[in-house]
Amino acid sequence: MLFRDRILALVVAVAWGLNFPATAIALEHFPPFLLAAVRFTLLAVPTLLFVPRPQVPFRWILLVGSTLGVVQFAFLYLGMSAGMPSGLASLVIQAAAPFTVVLAGVLLRERLTTRQVVGVSIAVAALGVIAVHRAQTAALLPVVLVLLGAIGWATGNVATRRTGPVNPLHLTLWWAVVPPIPMAVLSFVVEGPERIGQALGTAFTLEALPADLGVLYIVVAASLVGYGIWSRLMGKYPSSTVAPFSMLVPVVGVLASWAAFGEVPDAVEAVAGAVVVAAVLWSSRPPRTGLAIGTPPGARDAAGPGGVPRASGRPAQTGASRPDSGSGPAAPVSPGAGVAPR
Repeated sequence: MLFRDRILALVVAVAWGLNFPATAIALEHFPPFLLAAVRFTLLAVPTLLFVPRPQVPFRWILLVGSTLGVVQFAFLYLGMSAGMPSGLASLVIQAAAPFTVVLAGVLLRERLTTRQVVGVSIAVAALGVIAVHRAQTAALLPVVLVLLGAIGWATGNVATRRTGPVNPLHLTLWWAVVPPIPMAVLSFVVEGPERIGQALGTAFTLEALPADLGVLYIVVAASLVGYGIWSRLMGKYPSSTVAPFSMLVPVVGVLASWAAFGEVPDAVEAVAGAVVVAAVLWSSRPPRTGLAIGTPPGARDAAGPGGVPRASGRPAQTGASRPDSGSGPAAPVSPGAGVAPR
């Protein structure tokens, strides 16, 4: 990878990592479902006006948007609103990577390598340690909610895999058209008209300015800039070259939350989180001698994670795989290929 592109990949990791404290600040004013509705509405309006729709059946856009947009962010925002520290959320949401591998193996019949099985097992065990420890020291519910969000992300990754060769950034922007209405309905039913009216009615006051800036950051920096750069890099290089940079997202998220909110990482959670990241990163590495005998020269450059060659002419799909979440990186089938939306 060119040095300039490495810098760009680092910029994306920082943008996505900072997305978690930005979300925590936004949640101080906006309730979780309303925040999701506002976030995706700000993305959906310009998309409908200016971005060409990907040439795939709308049912696939609907499925990807329902899983990556509605399920992932409904549970992620609920978990953070219920008390999940933003730094820990950036770690736990990485569960989407091993969940993606398992779902791809079950639903798409994709063969798992020994490295992937071991990496997934270690990552899941480390997540179990975080959950057990959290249950002893604080409420377990926020962890469970964020894990459910990670399952939504993983399911969306697998759905994205089935959309075929499309422009990943266009797909990302178009699945963002799906969540505003269901999120608005959930907000109306769960959070109520009074709470919605209070949040929106005071949205342009001085007290709400930090939350407004948090929403602006989520939409512009994490979504448009982050996904725009990431899609370009994933279209230029093999996913196994670019995807490991996403493992820097929780590192930035933890450090940023530490600096912004004084969230000193618990020793057990920090070690277990580091194990999750390391296991995902290790299992996403392609084998040194993974190409079969007779593979044409240059096939490794066209290979995705694990050294499995991609079909000729099919661009890497990345836009839907990074919660902002964040986020976070299309439809990886090996740990680490997904990206936090965040």
